[in-house]
Amino acid sequence: MDLAQLWNALIWPLAKLTLFISLGLLIGQVIEALNWTKAVAAAVSPLLRLGRLSDTAGASFSLAFFSGVSANSLLAEAYDQGRINRRELIMSNLFNSLPTYFLHLPSVFLILVPLIGAAAGVYLSLNVAAALSRTVIILLFSRFFLPPPTERCVSCRLKDNGPATFLDVLKKVNVRFQRRLGRILFITVPIYVLFFVLHRWGAFAAVEKYMADHLSWLSWMPPQAVGVIVFQMVAEFSAGAAAAGALLSAGSLGQQEVVLALLIGNILSSPMRAVRHQFPYYAGIFKPVLAAKLIFWNQGLRVLSLMFVGALYYIL
Repeated sequence: MDLAQLWNALIWPLAKLTLFISLGLLIGQVIEALNWTKAVAAAVSPLLRLGRLSDTAGASFSLAFFSGVSANSLLAEAYDQGRINRRELIMSNLFNSLPTYFLHLPSVFLILVPLIGAAAGVYLSLNVAAALSRTVIILLFSRFFLPPPTERCVSCRLKDNGPATFLDVLKKVNVRFQRRLGRILFITVPIYVLFFVLHRWGAFAAVEKYMADHLSWLSWMPPQAVGVIVFQMVAEFSAGAAAAGALLSAGSLGQQEVVLALLIGNILSSPMRAVRHQFPYYAGIFKPVLAAKLIFWNQGLRVLSLMFVGALYYIL
């Protein structure tokens, strides 16, 4: 690779990733320091009582509406300090899937609406329904498998972290931002580079091609829809959406077929996306083995919920 290719394929994407992680972490630190999460924490307290989740889970849930990095960093700190055990760490991380989805919803909405029009509303509604179903499942599971927490005051946990003056805000944000960012980038950058090398060697392309070549079980879908699914697997989500939009405009696919094709493509591409995009920054927050477990449970529950709402949409 020459310098221009290296810049476009590795340096610039890694710089953008670092920038977005830094901005997300910084925004989360400011919000946490200013106590803006208290309103969300108060609203979510009944859910925490239902699911026997601790104040730490509620504070992380509140932060997840603004920054997934900060929400996971809070959980990692609580786990390292022994304030929550591994089971509650997993439950709390899964519980954050709803605010995390809403955090990315505007960007997905802006991509889909120009491409597939009204079908975007149906597709996003199904994703929201899947996220809500995951929240219900986590609350029910944690209700039966977690002991009652010793503290139920989520806002108290956030208040303890709240500074008194603007200078306190700057000082607290600066200290925590440098500590958390340094830890995240120390792990994230090498893993990202490693995955870039694997991608250049064709490791991911081989896996994706194998998956795309074994889609005979989708014979019940129109060939054009299968093409959208393959396109979404071997390229990016926006590429699959663009292909779906072109077929929808041409009348080759109906709205339901487009929505189902995007859902199936989303499900089948989840493992590769999780490994390539989610694991590098997760491993910077949690220990790599624990990060892999969290991603496994997160993506597994996500896939099951999408399959459930997709099946209901197909039947009804």
